Amino acid sequence: MNSERALEAIAAELGVLADRPSTALSLALIGQPGSRWQVPTPAAVIDLDAFDRNVARMAARAKAAGLALRPHAKSHKCAALARRQIAAGAVGVCCAKLAEAEALSAAGIRGILITSSLAGEPSAARAARLAGIDPDFAITVDHPDGAAEIGQAARAAGVTVRVVLDVDLGMGRTGVSGVEQAVAVGAAIAAQASLKLIGVQGYGGHWQHMAGANQRAAAVADGIGRLSDVASALRAQGHEIGLVTGGGTGTFSADAAQGVLNEIQAGSYAFMDREYREALGADEDGAFETSLMVQARVISANAPRWVTVDAGLKAFATDGPAPEPLGEAWAGSSYHFFGDEHGMVTRPKHRSVERGERVEFTAPHCDPTIDRYDLLHLVRGDVLVDLVRVEGRGASQ
Repeated sequence: MNSERALEAIAAELGVLADRPSTALSLALIGQPGSRWQVPTPAAVIDLDAFDRNVARMAARAKAAGLALRPHAKSHKCAALARRQIAAGAVGVCCAKLAEAEALSAAGIRGILITSSLAGEPSAARAARLAGIDPDFAITVDHPDGAAEIGQAARAAGVTVRVVLDVDLGMGRTGVSGVEQAVAVGAAIAAQASLKLIGVQGYGGHWQHMAGANQRAAAVADGIGRLSDVASALRAQGHEIGLVTGGGTGTFSADAAQGVLNEIQAGSYAFMDREYREALGADEDGAFETSLMVQARVISANAPRWVTVDAGLKAFATDGPAPEPLGEAWAGSSYHFFGDEHGMVTRPKHRSVERGERVEFTAPHCDPTIDRYDLLHLVRGDVLVDLVRVEGRGASQ
């Protein structure tokens, strides 16, 4: 059987999901020739060969640039894929949300950095619990009150929590706005005996999808100086700032060229969704393969100019460009949302389309597309080789 793991191990890991009739159908297909095109739809499909090549390419780029790589797991929210990244050299993973980190930690992933600040004593207590499990766990802070909450929770739990100070690089979403605020937050962290300030973080999310490498490089050069200034100011106050982390898929080249970061948080490179593909084009930062697809099936072919597939608003993220049909069989066709459960695909001009045909689409935006699925179908060629859980699906609290 051409599969990644034994069926018994796969079913055990899937837990109650294995009891679903649709999952049982997929399990029975593993290792069978042509099984990629027989899975229940809509399905999130990962081309493992392309995924692994993407992971290896980014690991090599980071190593050549002298950067540690901590991929952002918000892109996949999946322990099985995180393990592949860590096996290829990543020092751990980033998580955007606390519940996301809890889900991956429970699945055995270590070296987690939560990149969004928390608020409230209950959240601080949960973070302290994670620090008790994972000695390399860290969390970002951008306010003295946040430092106090996490410090108190860490003291109550009898642990030391590693803290990274978040710096706003111009996006205005989170982070201290400059040196004065940074010094105040640094002092608040130092005042908590159960906290250890280990570094600073800066992420220019508003730079990632800029079209053109020169434009992205100019934006990074203008903004990342804030991060360098904050790190210098904190060091002048006596803080040991060993970690300078941030960056992303779209700005990797510019981030590395600035010489400020020593760790990169890129995540979407593993999938290279349509949003990134269109923004990065032929730039070096876009030299990754599409590895995430959503497979659908034609369920109605009665209309003269289009067919209807079983993948609609609930199958894709809708905040980016439209999904794109893949393959020569669908050349010239376009996808249009047709409701919650349905999509419209214009008929290709060179052939007829029959009810029951399969078609795979690019994901418009990988992160929220993955979040629509409990399971990922891992394929090599036309063979389904594994099913894995998306442990962090819906983990937004």
